[in-house]
Amino acid sequence: MAYIPRLKEKYQKEVVPALISQFSYKNHMQVPRITKICVNQGLGIANTDRKFMENGLNEMTLITGQKAVPTKSRKDISNFKLRKGNPIGARVTLRGERMYEFLDRLVSVALPRVRDFRGVNDKGFDGRGNYTVGITEQIIFPEIDIDKVTKINGMDITFVTTARTDREAMALLKEFGLPFKTRS
Repeated sequence: MAYIPRLKEKYQKEVVPALISQFSYKNHMQVPRITKICVNQGLGIANTDRKFMENGLNEMTLITGQKAVPTKSRKDISNFKLRKGNPIGARVTLRGERMYEFLDRLVSVALPRVRDFRGVNDKGFDGRGNYTVGITEQIIFPEIDIDKVTKINGMDITFVTTARTDREAMALLKEFGLPFKTRS
């Protein structure tokens, strides 16, 4: 029997029926789903020291379980001592099984380790059903060895969904267990 990620199974058994009842979909194919998760990290200091770039790529690879690729600058900016084509960040696009595994680790392990955590901000929706959350420290992930970290870096995590509205996307992510802030 092949391995099925826990959240993929949860989507099929719990999330789809919950969203069908909440939004009155006529067909289970209308139910929104997460198509990919994009993880992006800006490493601007890597412009002066190449070692930071290697460390950033290695940490991103450890966190996501997939090899990170460097992002390169598109134009020259003299004020930042930046040349076109210099590596300035790292990114990973997760789909399928790895996407569900990363989401599971993010929700159940990493986010609870954030100091003074009260939930993720609900203002990160783009109007088309996609959601972006900023993480301030990469050390919240258990894969990172804190003793080997040279510099604390943040990252942006974007959930790309097939939802048509932000309300549908928020309901989908809530069903997966993403803890949104409660307004009082």
